Amino acid sequence: MTERVQVGGLQVAKVLYDLVENEVTPGTGIAPDTFWASFEKVVSEFAPKNKALLEKRETLQKQLDEWYQANAGKTIDLPEYKAFLSEIGYLV
Repeated sequence: MTERVQVGGLQVAKVLYDLVENEVTPGTGIAPDTFWASFEKVVSEFAPKNKALLEKRETLQKQLDEWYQANAGKTIDLPEYKAFLSEIGYLV
């Protein structure tokens, strides 16, 4: 199991924490606390959108898997396949 460090509201892998603290921020003029606070803000801003995108991807993958299983061994009719992909939102 990955060792984690609590940084503000984030739980960060210790190896990443050490990298930022010891290799990334020194010499940049950015304090590690400032980096982590800014990173936490970005994570909290985009986490809900990322979650929704991952859920959409999972839904699309399930629909694709079902289509491939239902059409296994058949020759693919490209216009029909393209219509299917458009219907499920894979192609826009």
